[in-house]
Amino acid sequence: MQSSNPTLIGTAGGTFLSVLPNLHSEDVLRTILLATIGAIVSFAISMALKFFIKKYKK
Repeated sequence: MQSSNPTLIGTAGGTFLSVLPNLHSEDVLRTILLATIGAIVSFAISMALKFFIKKYKK
């Protein structure tokens, strides 16, 4: 199945515009907060694993 670029843009735009009225500011803020916490935890775990792997390889 081949789709054209305007069809993809129209579909994405329509999906975005249909979801937009259902978003509340609390949901957006909660999502931003959880994404930030997740990124910090992921970075910390990655650094800890890198430290332990380097320590035990020696």
